[in-house]
Amino acid sequence: MYFSQEQIDRANQADLTDFLRGQGEQLERAGNEYRWKRHDSLTVRGNKWYRHSQSKGGAPIDFVMEFYGKSFTEAVELLTGEKGTAPPPDRPAPFSDFRLPPRSITAEQVKRYLTEARRIDEDVTGFFISSGDIYEEAAHHNAVFVGRDGNGIPRYAHQRGTAGSFRLDVKGSDKAFNFCYRGEGDRLFVFEAPIDLLSFLCLFKKDWQKQNYLSLGGVGEKALLRFLSDRPSVKTIYLCLDSDAAGNDACSRLVKLMPEGLTVHRLIPLFKDWNEVQTRRGETTDGKYLREAVYGLKEPQPEETVEIIRMSEVDTQAVEWLWKPYIPFGKVTIVQGNPGEGKTTLALRLCAACTNRKPFPLMPEHEPFNVIYQTAEDGLGDTVKPRLVEADADLDRVLVIDEAKQELSLSDERIERAIRQTGARLIILDPIQAYVGEKTDMNKANEIRPIFRRLADVAERTGCAVVLIGHLNKASGGQSAYRGLGSIDFRAAARSVLLIGRVKREPNVRVVIHDKSSLAPEGKPVAFCLDPETGFDWIGEYDITADELLSGAGGNTATKTEQAERLILDLLADGKELASEDIEKAAAEAGISARTVRAAKKNLDGRITSKRIGAAWYHALKK
Repeated sequence: MYFSQEQIDRANQADLTDFLRGQGEQLERAGNEYRWKRHDSLTVRGNKWYRHSQSKGGAPIDFVMEFYGKSFTEAVELLTGEKGTAPPPDRPAPFSDFRLPPRSITAEQVKRYLTEARRIDEDVTGFFISSGDIYEEAAHHNAVFVGRDGNGIPRYAHQRGTAGSFRLDVKGSDKAFNFCYRGEGDRLFVFEAPIDLLSFLCLFKKDWQKQNYLSLGGVGEKALLRFLSDRPSVKTIYLCLDSDAAGNDACSRLVKLMPEGLTVHRLIPLFKDWNEVQTRRGETTDGKYLREAVYGLKEPQPEETVEIIRMSEVDTQAVEWLWKPYIPFGKVTIVQGNPGEGKTTLALRLCAACTNRKPFPLMPEHEPFNVIYQTAEDGLGDTVKPRLVEADADLDRVLVIDEAKQELSLSDERIERAIRQTGARLIILDPIQAYVGEKTDMNKANEIRPIFRRLADVAERTGCAVVLIGHLNKASGGQSAYRGLGSIDFRAAARSVLLIGRVKREPNVRVVIHDKSSLAPEGKPVAFCLDPETGFDWIGEYDITADELLSGAGGNTATKTEQAERLILDLLADGKELASEDIEKAAAEAGISARTVRAAKKNLDGRITSKRIGAAWYHALKK
């Protein structure tokens, strides 16, 4: 029969106090609850029940199935007083028509059968009788072994005669939920029959409640596979089937059906089955109840080990610098900026410094070495070579990988071969966007990350400094970290990121800002001048931040210069005359550099006078 969800909900809202009184049961008040006299460890309150001896409870439908032996549909009908209907063709009934046999008022005959005929210890017998998983059937006093699902609802029952050889699975039983005990441990012991399970507990009683035990109700696999599905915590299975041909064949078959990752052993009883071992226990004075233990019938495949590096075993290595702290050897550096703002100029001046000892601010003098300069934007003969000549680079030491037959990419193995072949200590790729590879989406981190990893490994293995020239995206303003073209992984993979930009109020000035440094504190901004008439000239340190430079507002330079102008006028007010050293000291305390002070004095040339006294210059306001 079929009941709607609404009818099922009404059944589960039934007041159990009223229901039990309607069944003629006696209840005793216990605070806000009622105790059922027939089961004095059970209390009810509203639509809830709880059996204290078993630490379990539930709703009215569970209660009627548990204690009145009703099927699911019968329980709903009894609680609601309503008849069900035939189920719709596309919807089966909620449960099969399974019901527990009616219970006897006592369990004395079952207790005698188990303890006297089967020699099961009284404490083990009592445990399962008190839990309700073993009880005495009312009509014939058979022993009933109950199997429950994960929610504690009876789904299986097996009757065993207390006299004679009667045995029968109750109609509607689902053998996937056979008689068992669920512990918290990760071991499962599997038996053919409930009596063997109980016998084993008597033989190996120590801490037995920590583990799991299951009766198959024969030698089928249905209950075992369901138990493992419901209890993924089980890691080891002990097959404890009978020591006969059927048990042997079943063990061989079950092993093949076990999921991967489990360990399977077999425990073979000293006699045919575990109950015979228990009943003849007195004959085994040495306490050896096993004929044989067969280990490793199935073992988990060994997991592939992960190579682990202990930091205690790692050699500490000092970072070597091409241009400290801006460009390290053996690492990847990115130089990025808008087109036409000096990136290539800086790269070619770097080539000149490395190949011909040409001045480069804050860079120690290196012995000349080979440099690989790879460009995809400028012609070698009409642009690159003339500009290298202008920078006074040693052209014999500036090398190019020939791309006539095959274009180069960041993951190209020719990069490492060329570095080793030429002994180059610096390779520049300009621009980075041209070398990611035509099939690579530079906006996808999963495609960029492995390419950069390989390039970083090349730098590490060869000790060569790798400098990638990159363009900025077209977003105006914004944080510098998000202005590079493509995935943020470009920036994340680089150990150093330099940003080049034009100062809005000083269009001939380009500033190199250390925007990221993973190996040392960030260096101070450094500026150079690209004057149409005088050409390239280093300026030195410059007061501006990356985000200010990108915003196009002129950054701190304009602001600091104006601050310096006001500071100088304030210091020289009231006819005071101060030395340059004192003005610069006061400016430094205000966070203004000496270079900015000099720029401010130049701007105030018409308002202040300067004179030299000895080795010092003194300044005052014009009258």
